[in-house]
Amino acid sequence: MHTPLMALQLRDVHVSLAGQAVLHGIDLSFVAGRWTSIVGPNGAGKSTLLKVMAGLLPVRGRIFLFDQELMAMDRKQRAQQLSWLGQNESTSDDLRVWDVVMLGRMPHQDWLAAPNAHDHAVVETALKATQAWDWRERSIGQLSGGERQRVLLARAMAVQAQVMLMDEPLANLDPPHQVDWLEQVRCLTAQNTTVISVLHEVGMALHADDMVVMQAGRVVHQGACADAATHRAVEAVFDKRIAIHSLDGQWVAVPKL
Repeated sequence: MHTPLMALQLRDVHVSLAGQAVLHGIDLSFVAGRWTSIVGPNGAGKSTLLKVMAGLLPVRGRIFLFDQELMAMDRKQRAQQLSWLGQNESTSDDLRVWDVVMLGRMPHQDWLAAPNAHDHAVVETALKATQAWDWRERSIGQLSGGERQRVLLARAMAVQAQVMLMDEPLANLDPPHQVDWLEQVRCLTAQNTTVISVLHEVGMALHADDMVVMQAGRVVHQGACADAATHRAVEAVFDKRIAIHSLDGQWVAVPKL
């Protein structure tokens, strides 16, 4: 039987912040080329887990990016293979949109080297994919929250990493652009990119291939989004305040009064 390629693996990962245990013995494996959404109530440890996989926090335990120990990789190699879109990312307001997205190409450039034709082509493609091309000469400070979010998504896409980690990528996006984001993720996984996203919107999270359900710093379930066991786990961590149903062939999360 064919063993699927794992993009990321966590083995007995523990994290403490300010002396407080936040993640407790996390064991997870993420199949390459699939989209996994991470859901759970506030304080479940979702964003911390994503930062751990990005190599941004000290941990006890082991993390593997493909077959390499994450923390043993040099920073440039890690940055080429793994791109990150965090919450409330700060960028200098006077930077041009084009230059912000070009920052995504830095892991592939030599120190102080000017961007080459390929870098320019990648940035143009990312800006057009996120419908941010028309603002390329504007400063990031002139943009609305939703527009800025699309530019930061373009920057993450410009890395062309094999794994993309996104924390609340739908923040500030209106519904049409949320749908655009879904289509972008599907394009990425079609190109064998592994996407892992923390999502507040359970209904949107159910569009993923797989789901990790968290509560109180622990993984309580990992499974396919279409599985009944996944739906039960999601309903349970939200205290049965939501119900998951099928509507027109899609899974939706409905609040329960």
